[in-house]
Parts: sequence; C-alpha cells; structure tokens
Amino acid sequence: MDDLLRELAPRVVGVITRRFGDFAAAEDAVQEALLDAAAQWAEEGVPGNPMGWLVQVAYRRMIEQVRNEQARRRREERVVTQTPSDRRVAPPADDVHETDRDDTLIMLFMCCHSELTPASAIALTLRSVGGLTTAEIAKAFMVPEPTMAQRISRAKQRIKASGVPFRLPAPGERARRLASVLHVLYLIFNEGYAGSAGPDLHRVELSREAIRLARMLHGLLPDDCEVAGLLALMLLTDARRPARTGAGGVPIPLAEQDRSLWDGEAVAEGVALVTAALSRGSVGPYQLQAAIAAVHDEAATAEETDWPQILALYGLLERMSDNPMVSLNRAVAAAMAHGVAVGLDMLGTLDDEGRLAGHHRFYAARAHLLEMAGDPRAAVDDYRAAASRTTSLPERDYLITRAARLAAADQPK
Repeated sequence: MDDLLRELAPRVVGVITRRFGDFAAAEDAVQEALLDAAAQWAEEGVPGNPMGWLVQVAYRRMIEQVRNEQARRRREERVVTQTPSDRRVAPPADDVHETDRDDTLIMLFMCCHSELTPASAIALTLRSVGGLTTAEIAKAFMVPEPTMAQRISRAKQRIKASGVPFRLPAPGERARRLASVLHVLYLIFNEGYAGSAGPDLHRVELSREAIRLARMLHGLLPDDCEVAGLLALMLLTDARRPARTGAGGVPIPLAEQDRSLWDGEAVAEGVALVTAALSRGSVGPYQLQAAIAAVHDEAATAEETDWPQILALYGLLERMSDNPMVSLNRAVAAAMAHGVAVGLDMLGTLDDEGRLAGHHRFYAARAHLLEMAGDPRAAVDDYRAAASRTTSLPERDYLITRAARLAAADQPK
C-alpha cells in the first residue's frame, strides 16, 4: 500500500494543481488525503479506483481550504472575491476524474526549481513526488520534524512566489532543469547509500526512493542517455549493499566484500542500461560513473578488476567535470593500475591544490595507499586524521579500527 500511495502521490498533486492553480495548497491537500488513505485502506482494503479515491478526498480538502480562505477574506475585507462563485464550489465532473494524465515529470521539474537550494529541493521532492511524510523525511535526515516542516514550507512558498506555471518548461529551460532533477535524485541516493552523518551507513528508504524515482523518470524519458546512466549507476552501486557491512554495521571495503552477496539482477539491469546508453553516442558524467561501477561489478574477484579501463574512464570524467573527488578516485585507480608511487604523486598534487583540504576521504585514500606502500606509521596518522573528520559513525569506527590494527602490527615483537 505504501508503494501504491507513493506512486500515485505526484499524479494526484498534478490533478489538483491543474484544477486550482496552487501547487503549495494542492500538495498539502494531497498529503492529508494520503494520511486518510493509509488509515482507511488499512482497515477497509484498497478501493477499486485508488487514484480516483485520492483525487476526490484531496479535492474536498481543497474546497474546504478555498471556502475557509474566502470566509476569512469576507470577514477581514468585507468584500466579495473576484473569483466567480460557480468556480469555487465545484469543478466540472470530467476535471475531477481526470486521472489518466501522469504529471510526475512536471512535479519533478517544479520541485527542482532553480530558486531552491539542493537541501530544499531534496526535501520537497521526497514530500511531493516521493509521497513521504514530513516526519519520515525528518527522520531520514536526522533533523527535528518542525525544522523539516519549515524547510518544505519555505520551498513551496518560493515556488509559489516564482509564478512558475504548472507545465513542462520550454525545451531550452527543460534541458537546464533536467540537470537539476538528476542532481537532486543523485544526492538523495548518495545520502541513502552512504549516510553523511549518524549511526547508520545505509538509509535504505532514501536509496530505494531515489531508485524508484529514477526508474519513473526513465520511463517518462526513455531516450535520455543521462537519465538511463543515472538509473544504471544507482542499480550497479546499490547491488553491492548486502555485502557492504559486517557485524555491527561496520563498513567492508569493496576489495574485501563477498561478491556472491551482490544483487545479480540489479547488476545485469544496470549493465544493460549503461551499455545501451553509451552506444547511442552522447556521453555524460552519469553514464561514465555507471560505466565505472559496471567494470567493478563485472569483475568476479577484486584481483580481476580492469583498473586500466577504470583509470581511462576517470580520465574522461575528470575532463568533463571539475570535481576534486573525481581526481581523488582517479589517483587511486592510477595506483592500482600503475603502482602506488604514481597514485601517491597524484594525491600530492591534489593536496597542493588544496581543493580537498580537511576532507576525510582524502586522508582515507592516502592512508590506504601508504599502507599498500609499506609505510604503516604514515598510514596510521592518515587513518586517524580521516576518523577525526568524518561525521559518519560507522566510517569513523572503521577508520579507528584500521589504524589500531595497523599500529599494533607495526609494534616490535
């Protein structure tokens, strides 16, 4: 039932927004309808036309809001609103039951409006398109529910103030906004797959929701190579999740994972998606990241990983996006393909540039290469530096343990 409600949520918001022209109010009305459905359907079962049921309930909520607002204005201003009374009582019957249109893509574009910060866009996307409650979103990001409610409310008001119409943007604007949509979904997935803070390495509800929304977007835009690339990247990465943690949720590095635990169906689907996307010509960063993930996933063992191919793909990705994290990963790939000394030299250059100054992933990567190079003391220092800088408790515990074991092994017998 939860999956059904989340699937129907953006479509119902679309119907109500098209009728009333107020996205913020429509979203609130639909959230109330979703809560009513969750309670009533649990007792009485899912109705034969769940979409129509939600539209009717949300529509009644909107009528109540409109009437309350009109009454307030009459009391305060003692004037009649300019809206004809026949239009604020009930819409034409065919409008109420217009449930065959899927407005998910419009909803995604609205929630990822350029006026919003990434944090606000993520929250609004999960609420309006994902169908998550404010409490669920607040819990996922470990902030108080009132804080998240304010963030979502401000996001809706900014969209309302922008005056953006409820329709797909023009082609030029659509291309620019699609990049924002993909970025928001990418951030949602990453936060779910490797939580940036807190006691859990995974926040499964977020990564699954990102995959669901990316799959929905791919269904709406099947010929877009970057949409396919992003979905492939998510599937290929999430396929490893069952093997990423050990007892107590401690992270397990990729090279040490039990690959028999990886999700073979997800790997096959992801490989097929990225292969088809790459064959169509235009290559983007999500396709390249998916291709790198595919090379890792197709290796039967860590030793069989095609590191030269991964290094070449990171080289293309680095030229395409000026991202220091890509440069960090390229340095590690170079170490695996051409020797640790090469990778450490590249990390030295990256350190001199200062673009990853103080970032825990830089220290963790350098510690790993120093350990491979046979310099345990320097590796221990970097592992400890990384542990002191991460806000993820599982990562911190892993890095501290790694440093402790290496320090103990380096003690004279």
